Amino acid sequence: MGKQSEFEKALEGKTIGPLTLDNKWHRIFRFIEKTDEITALEEELNGLLKEQGRINTEAGKMRALKSQLMDEIVALMDSDDKQSKKKKEENSRLIDEINKKAEDNEERSLDLPREINIVNRKLMLLTMDACYALISENSGNIAQISDWITTVRVELKKNIVKKQEMEIKNVEMYSYMHDIFGPDVVELFDIKYDIEGKRQEILDRQKAIKEQKAREAAKENGAQ
Repeated sequence: MGKQSEFEKALEGKTIGPLTLDNKWHRIFRFIEKTDEITALEEELNGLLKEQGRINTEAGKMRALKSQLMDEIVALMDSDDKQSKKKKEENSRLIDEINKKAEDNEERSLDLPREINIVNRKLMLLTMDACYALISENSGNIAQISDWITTVRVELKKNIVKKQEMEIKNVEMYSYMHDIFGPDVVELFDIKYDIEGKRQEILDRQKAIKEQKAREAAKENGAQ
């Protein structure tokens, strides 16, 4: 089963409003680029929604105008002069036009929800496809970076140990040379160490590492 089919199955029985009216849908495209197909469906959906809004607005205006025209006809019912007769005929003609227009709008208003739903559903599936593609790509990159971080962390720990071992060796050799040959000879090697200070720094660092490991072990045991 392809992803499109899986998405369609997941959407079965769900009612989701027009995506182009949802600000969160627009915010998705800060992360992904709209395809031409998504843009075309967005424009089509907006066009259908505008048409639906126009029909609803017209329906209200036509009801008000029809009511006004009928009130005028009723007011002129007892008048048989030429002007009144002409006014009643004109109002009747306008009412017929309104009825015809209202009938056309009614038919269209019945079709619009179905058309809006079809376009909106297509837009949902394309949006889900685009989001899934980016999330999948990001997930792969995240896994690679996580592996890299783990590798670097291991290498870092190894190099820290190597560095400490070399520092200890240098301090010890410097101490022996200093005691055997004296400070004047050792200075020829361009090596200058604060022996006690360096030794203490190394010991403090080793102690801190042991304490950190002990805390981590205690935390793991407490979580179990």
